[in-house]
Amino acid sequence: MNILVTGGAGFIGTNLVLSLAGENRVTVIDNLHTGSEENLKEVRDRVEFIRGDAKDAPGLKHGFDLIFHLGFYSASPMYRNNPMLVGEVVNGMIGILELARRVQCPVVFSSTSSIYNGIKPPHREDAQPLVTDFYTEARIAAERISQLYNQLYDLNVAAMRFFSVYGKYERAKNGYANLATQFLWDMKAGRQPVIYGNGKQRRDFVYAGDVVEALVRATKVKGFRVYNVGYGKNYSLNELVAKLNSLLGTEIEPKYVPMPIKNYVMETLADTSRAESEIGFRARVGLDEGLRIINDFYGRV
Repeated sequence: MNILVTGGAGFIGTNLVLSLAGENRVTVIDNLHTGSEENLKEVRDRVEFIRGDAKDAPGLKHGFDLIFHLGFYSASPMYRNNPMLVGEVVNGMIGILELARRVQCPVVFSSTSSIYNGIKPPHREDAQPLVTDFYTEARIAAERISQLYNQLYDLNVAAMRFFSVYGKYERAKNGYANLATQFLWDMKAGRQPVIYGNGKQRRDFVYAGDVVEALVRATKVKGFRVYNVGYGKNYSLNELVAKLNSLLGTEIEPKYVPMPIKNYVMETLADTSRAESEIGFRARVGLDEGLRIINDFYGRV
């Protein structure tokens, strides 16, 4: 297949591209804001790399069989610092959908579990989002525009609401990496991980390899559908630190600091029943196993 991946040199994008490149022709668009061409060195001879943004997609002359749109600004602080990013997300989404309309191919894109901020878990796809932050509003807009393109042009689009994704190839994200990975980096270096508040906030951590499986499974979706991509179990940040101490053989205490963020997401927990029943996806890598995997991986780099 001829596949386009936006954000394909980023964290999740790299994991996806590495899984696709062996049997497909893959084109990557990435502005390298939180990605790195180095991530793709294993498959560089089999991947066409274009430095650019999703909004540039309509200008591509290729025909595509499938589009994965992961090229979003991916962390809430980015939007607080620059609310204009909301417009860039919308324009990028429209660019991808216009390309998909021209070549008549399905789109699978990354939405976010932050849409459920303030809603009592477990989180279901039919929940009504609250008004919480710019990041969330950008992804809600992307979902609604995608649904509109489905209604107007019969495009098949799947919006994947990622929960707390961690895994390999996060280095280029630096301070925007997942907390599980950031805490691992800190504790391997003998530093205290920093926790906002008391550490009782809970996250549904899902391993990037499982996320890749969900993305691929969603390519067969007909119409417009939204799916949670989580493990279906959550842990407090205090429990995360305890697991890392056990894994590393350390006794590092976290550094607790006052909560600096309004509308902070206190708990995420995916109801995964829709993804299980409709696309046959269920995450398989639990947090303990995932932490062992990334500990081994980041021990080599």
